[in-house]
Amino acid sequence: MSYAKEFFDLQLKFAGRVSELGPIALPVALLDFTNLYVRFVGDRKFDSNSPVWTAYVAGLGRETDLRDWTYRFYRHLPHRVQPATVVATFGCFSYAIEDSDRIRLHFHNADEERYAPLSEERLASRLSELTSLINHVRSQHREVRRVAGVSWLYNLPAYRRLFPECYVATATVAENRFRNMPLWGQFLNRHGHIRKDAVALFTRRLTDQTSMNELAQCFPLQPLSVAASIEAFHQFYA
Repeated sequence: MSYAKEFFDLQLKFAGRVSELGPIALPVALLDFTNLYVRFVGDRKFDSNSPVWTAYVAGLGRETDLRDWTYRFYRHLPHRVQPATVVATFGCFSYAIEDSDRIRLHFHNADEERYAPLSEERLASRLSELTSLINHVRSQHREVRRVAGVSWLYNLPAYRRLFPECYVATATVAENRFRNMPLWGQFLNRHGHIRKDAVALFTRRLTDQTSMNELAQCFPLQPLSVAASIEAFHQFYA
């Protein structure tokens, strides 16, 4: 899935405001406070000397329309759906090995049905995917004891119902996630277009922002961090 131009415009607007409030250079704000590096480079190293990133930054000083330049740059790169660290994918879910005994769940909309991926009509499919994922982990990575996740989606009842209660009950706000989709993903619908209501609220809050102290409060929803034992998942899906 590719993302709409407005999604990048929104991040440029945020970085521009951060640059004003900091004050910090715009390329630094784009690296540290947006998801652009991940979308362009595809890893989580956030290396300002990455050839792909330096090529993008060079264009910032050359182009007159930064929004147009940013989207053109994105369109000419491979559209990476999942992080390079992903071990296996099951429909809309995948996982990465985070520590020697812990995996991290990822979600992306890989559902081509006419219903939304978290709708009642697709509930059975999502549960089946997660069941397969957990069974795969238990058979292939016997050392794994914990399952973790970070996403704005854990604010939604339709998403929380897919997991054990003891897992979602651990939810705490994950701070300083400005670089990651667990924060920015809330502005996208399942087709990669922006959600206008969320963007409108974000824009109003950003306009009123007067300091760097509460930048996260501009976002309608906060990313939540959760974790539980893999045994709890096994029992829940059984």
